[in-house]
Amino acid sequence: MPAKRPEQTSQLLAEALKSGDLEAALALYEADATFFTDVGQSVTGSAAIREAFTGFVATKPILEIENIVSAISGDIALTQNKWTIKTIEPDGSPVEGAGHSVEVVRRQPDGSWKFIIDNPWGTG
Repeated sequence: MPAKRPEQTSQLLAEALKSGDLEAALALYEADATFFTDVGQSVTGSAAIREAFTGFVATKPILEIENIVSAISGDIALTQNKWTIKTIEPDGSPVEGAGHSVEVVRRQPDGSWKFIIDNPWGTG
């Protein structure tokens, strides 16, 4: 399902990752989008984002997203979210975390929104 509003991109991403649907997650990104895998570390392009998400999906992430801000200028929007996450490490131990994300999304020709830049760490 495509995002109909800028802030919906993160919600749909959380749902796709929770269900293990890697294709649905990747469909929310433009082909040359940039995703921050860690603070100050990013990957660009569909293949690199797929690789980054493949291991992450295996941790069975449960993300809760709360949109704080959405600012739209024409076909570009900036969103900021608060998030919490629960995952399971390969040894079976649970991990929990929280943080703030910043994303830049662009309106597509069909009216949907896709990530251009997705920074779950909220910093560069």
